[in-house]
Amino acid sequence: MKAIELRKKDRKELEKTVQSMTKKLSDLRFKFSSGKLKNVKEIKNSKKEIARILTILKEKKNA
Repeated sequence: MKAIELRKKDRKELEKTVQSMTKKLSDLRFKFSSGKLKNVKEIKNSKKEIARILTILKEKKNA
């Protein structure tokens, strides 16, 4: 998701998205360790997405 789309969401939606993305990242790491993950880039992309959402949450908190 792009930052513009994320900024339109309210805080509760963003927090729920962070929780689901964190769970997804955990699943991806488990698949990677068991050798079942085909696209390793998904881990990197998930981390970036979580960081992007957390940054926007912090911006909303400080504003």
